[in-house]
Amino acid sequence: MPELIGIARLAAQSPRIEAKKRVEYFDLEARSFLTRCDSARVPFRWTINPYRGCEFGCKYCYARYAHEFMELRDPLQFERKIFSKRFDPVSFRHELSRLEIGETIALGTATDPYQPAERRFRITRSILEVFASTIGFRLGITTKSDLIPRDIDLLREISRRHYLSVHMTVTTLDKDLARLIEPLAPRPDLRLKAVRKLTAAGIRTSVFCSPIMPLINDDMDGIAKAARAAGANNFGGNVLFLKPCSYAVFLPFLEENFPLLVRRYRERYEKSAYVRGEYPKMIEARVEAIRKRYGFAGSEPNEPELWPKQFTLFD
Repeated sequence: MPELIGIARLAAQSPRIEAKKRVEYFDLEARSFLTRCDSARVPFRWTINPYRGCEFGCKYCYARYAHEFMELRDPLQFERKIFSKRFDPVSFRHELSRLEIGETIALGTATDPYQPAERRFRITRSILEVFASTIGFRLGITTKSDLIPRDIDLLREISRRHYLSVHMTVTTLDKDLARLIEPLAPRPDLRLKAVRKLTAAGIRTSVFCSPIMPLINDDMDGIAKAARAAGANNFGGNVLFLKPCSYAVFLPFLEENFPLLVRRYRERYEKSAYVRGEYPKMIEARVEAIRKRYGFAGSEPNEPELWPKQFTLFD
């Protein structure tokens, strides 16, 4: 094997903290927590992922490639080797101090910040504690976990100091289907219950049906109706895309559970990670129509006036 460098070397040197039947947890040295993102596809400039790997094991997960940087090439290692980043609040505060007020930060872009490891290591909560003592960022949190209401105390304070939005992923209301495609993620009803708790606490919360998998979970109307009943502020959805690392997991999943769809998916995804043609446009139109039907269009609160100039970044 070639000599390991960078994150691969750090991962190889990470001590194992705990081992369960199917998952191992490792303590990973973290040189920084903020990662700059210059992609035009996303509406944020900075990302934070408290963990590497995700135990939920979603069959469509695009982030499996992240383990390849650590020379962990088997796609299944992404859900079986979970790295908890070593967190230092002083260093993290210093990182934030270099950002301008108003910068956009997304928490949970590659791994779920409220996956099972969070109950054990509480890295996400430690990060939120720092945000609760700062001011002036646009912070978004994406999860499919019902653990997030645990941090309502911090989320309330962060909402007062920042422009905070929580995005809950609900791909289906069918519990059996959810268990197939997202094996260890909380049930859909538990996620919607979490949305209800967040919105009742005044936390701006959206529900997203993402990814939309053709002929599997593309009935979004029921999810939008349930999201509205839970008090969600917004609703959206995006079509599935399959990078090679996720294609290698998703196709065997289809062969076992949806064999009649295998040929169609191969035709659409074998040469490209993205579906081309009219289907994405049709889904975009359907999402917009559903948003209007349930009163989501234009329901997002106006962005607050920028925070008072006399506030310093850390008060």
